[in-house]
Amino acid sequence: MFFLSPFHRLVSSVQAIMASSAGYIIACSCEDIIEDQHWLTSSYILFAVPYFVYDIYAMFLCHWYKLQVKDHEEESEAKPMRSAILGYLRREFLMVLHHVVMVTVCFPVSVFWRQGKGDYFQGVMFLAELSTPSVCLGKILIQYKQQHTLLHKVNGALMLVTFFICRVLLFPYLYYAYGRYASIPFYMVPLSVPWQFNAGAALLMAPQVYWFSLICRGAFRLFTRASRHKAAPSGTDSEPKTSLLPPANGYSPRETDSH
Repeated sequence: MFFLSPFHRLVSSVQAIMASSAGYIIACSCEDIIEDQHWLTSSYILFAVPYFVYDIYAMFLCHWYKLQVKDHEEESEAKPMRSAILGYLRREFLMVLHHVVMVTVCFPVSVFWRQGKGDYFQGVMFLAELSTPSVCLGKILIQYKQQHTLLHKVNGALMLVTFFICRVLLFPYLYYAYGRYASIPFYMVPLSVPWQFNAGAALLMAPQVYWFSLICRGAFRLFTRASRHKAAPSGTDSEPKTSLLPPANGYSPRETDSH
């Protein structure tokens, strides 16, 4: 059980590296950002769908085994599976919803509705996964109680920057790129594309902005706590240690225990 969560993080990091590599190849190969196609686009989408299903299951396993360990330590009666599932869905609702939407909505839209157009934009969206390895490394450092290390702080700063660039600025950049392609001002792009594009971008961007706000709060607590710890006399810092990165999904505002 102790190695389950790090293994899950490792798989997520490998998938993220593969996705961002595919995205880079696709984006660099498309000179015409609307008409050009690359075989990796549809192929990687077909690969990513089973991964999202796996990720939902793996996050639940981490949650389930964590509950079992907690019940064993407290010598309390083990919780039934139904209770564990409901608790998992409450705790990770936004992440599970994100994955379900990716499978049930984004997959058919990307493979069928696009009709082979816009591979460049699909490739740029794959680059959003560049922020995932730093999230996963942070979780592993927390599990092994390394929150106090310089590596954890550097990784937290890297996560903050990569998440903002790759997941928050991503959507304005897509509008900017289309504006350049169509020779229209940036502010006119939302009025020039079908409403479905604006609705889809808004729905995908909303959770990214929310998660980024949680990361900023965690980073602020981490670095202000470090400053207070340096200023306080030795042995007087009684504030409990919190983590920059949260439990299963990496973005929860709650303080964490190690998986």
